[in-house]
Amino acid sequence: MLMVTMTVSVSAQTKKVSVLGDSYSTFIGVIPANYATFYPNDRNDVTEVSQTWWDLYIKAKDYTLEKNDSWGGTTICGTGYGRMDTSRTNFIARVDSLGSPDIIFVFGGTNDAWANSPIGEYQYSDWTNEDCKNFRPALACLIDKLQKRYAKAKIVFILNSELREPINESMREVCKHYHVQLVELRDIEKQNGHPSISGMKSICNQLLEAGL
Repeated sequence: MLMVTMTVSVSAQTKKVSVLGDSYSTFIGVIPANYATFYPNDRNDVTEVSQTWWDLYIKAKDYTLEKNDSWGGTTICGTGYGRMDTSRTNFIARVDSLGSPDIIFVFGGTNDAWANSPIGEYQYSDWTNEDCKNFRPALACLIDKLQKRYAKAKIVFILNSELREPINESMREVCKHYHVQLVELRDIEKQNGHPSISGMKSICNQLLEAGL
């Protein structure tokens, strides 16, 4: 009888983690085959899945990976590099691709910052496709869709270090509005603009330090 109780207890602790991200969370063979990837890359020392921030975190917590829907170069909003319309590949377009997770990590905003995507105004309802070409409305729309689609999941946003302040400020404000936990990264070592082995370890450690 004791054995059965222990088995149920251990099983109850195993949580499923999904990642919605950009190149920082990619790894070939893990993300969908038609998505652009960054890792592995000959200008970065991360060469194994086990060195990624998300795999390190999952192993540290003894969780399992549900889905990794990370696509290199993608923005949260519908405006990408060169003012290209990215509404079909952005984070909002991929909300339904996360399986049945207990925890969702959303790691984005980096390309919105690098592409100098328009910031727009804070807007918390009635979004149109045109509204969501701006970062603030798109971020609000993304969180709203995630909360409705995955009502039982814990949603956590991760904010990259060294981004422009309007992106940082917007992420803080919109996450606060929706009562979503935001982990603001600091001192992440990068090679070719992307986390190195050391940087990946630091991301994992900062998530653990945040009580996740």
